[in-house]
Amino acid sequence: MKKPLIHFSHGNSYPAGTYQQFFDHLGEDFEIRSVDMYGHDPRYPVTDGWPRLVDHLIDSLATYGEPVILVGHSLGGMLSMMAAKQRPDLVRCVVMLDSPVVAGWRAVLLRMSKGKNWSDNFSPAKFSKKRRNVFPDIQAAHDHFMSKPMFAAWSPGVLRDYLEHGLEPHAEGVQLRFRREIETEIYRGLPHHLGSLMNKDYPVPIGFVGGVDSVELRQAGLGATRALVKDNFSQIEGGHLFPMERPEKAARLTREMIARLLKQAKNSH
Repeated sequence: MKKPLIHFSHGNSYPAGTYQQFFDHLGEDFEIRSVDMYGHDPRYPVTDGWPRLVDHLIDSLATYGEPVILVGHSLGGMLSMMAAKQRPDLVRCVVMLDSPVVAGWRAVLLRMSKGKNWSDNFSPAKFSKKRRNVFPDIQAAHDHFMSKPMFAAWSPGVLRDYLEHGLEPHAEGVQLRFRREIETEIYRGLPHHLGSLMNKDYPVPIGFVGGVDSVELRQAGLGATRALVKDNFSQIEGGHLFPMERPEKAARLTREMIARLLKQAKNSH
C-alpha cells in the first residue's frame, strides 16, 4: 500500500539532510520528499517576504500530481503556510514546527526595522553574517559545533548528519554548503505580512508544534499563531531546534498532528 506523501521544508541554514533522524522515525508511515536547500537556486532568489522561496515550494508540490502533507520547521513552516494559502489545491494539511506567526505590533516593528536597516539587530542575522564557515577538516568542524550549547543539545548522531549534508570541499579544508550570506538574507527578509493571511479562514487544516523553551516563540508571541491554528496546537520539551534535540518525540507529535488534521479535512468535505 502506498504511503501518504509529506513534503518537508527545512529551517534556515540547515539542509534537509540534517533532519534524517526525524525522517527515519516518520518514514515508517510516510514517504518524505524535500527541497535540499532553499535560497540557493538562482531561479528562486531570496527577496523580502520570501515570495520566490514560496514559488520554489509550490513548483515542487506541482510535480507530485496529488495533494500532499506539508511539514516545515521554522523558515520551512512559514513557507509551507504561505504556499498552502496560495495553492490549497496542492495541499492536504500543514504542520508548522516552531514557526510562529509574527503579526500585530510585532509585525509593525519588523516592517519599520527593515525600512531603517535596523533589522539585523532584531534577528539572528547579526550572528549569521559573521558565522565561521570554513574549517581545516570535518573533525575541526565537529569540535567547533560541539563546543556550542545549542549543538551539544542535539540527539546523538544529528550533528553527524548536519556535517555530512552541510559541508563541502574548500581550498582550506571544508566549508558550510548553506552560504551564510543567503542565511542572513533569509533572516532579513522575514515576512511582516503574515497577519493578513488570517483575515479569512485558512483554506486547509493547519497545526503547530512548538518547543517549550523556544526563544523564537517567546519573541514572536503565541497570540497570532493560536488564532491561526486554534486547537491544533501542541508543545514539546526543548528549544527552537527540537526536531534535532528530540527527533523521535518530534516525529511522534508530528504524526499525531497529521492524523488530527487529516481527520478534520475529511470531516469538512
